[in-house]
Parts: sequence; C-alpha cells; structure tokens
Amino acid sequence: MNIKSLEKMESLVDYNRSLSWDGWDVVELIKYPNAMYKKNGCFKEGKWYLKNVFPVKENGWSIPKKYIR
Repeated sequence: MNIKSLEKMESLVDYNRSLSWDGWDVVELIKYPNAMYKKNGCFKEGKWYLKNVFPVKENGWSIPKKYIR
C-alpha cells in the first residue's frame, strides 16, 4: 500500500507500536526470539526483533496493508 501523505503516515506510526521513525524512513520492529539468526535481526533493549525499513521514495512510503486502518 502506498502512503503519499506525511500526515497519514504520522498517524499510522502514532497508532501502531511496531512502527517508528528513523529520519524520514519508517521502521517496523517485530519481536522474534530467533531473530539473532536472521539477516534483518536487531537487538534492542534486551530483546531480539526483526527489523524492516520502509524508506520514503518519490511517491511516498510503501508499507504492508496490515497497517492501514
């Protein structure tokens, strides 16, 4: 799903605890115990997560449909 509006993207990030900002990119962290063995594994605050980054592009952010309300 493509989100072109910064205001819409900000509301989605505010609404969902799995999403956060890293500059203009949106980061998804999903708790996953075996993430240490994955290429996109990330250790944060004593727990392992899968980290997916959704960079902003010319036409906005492309994020999974599960985050659209």
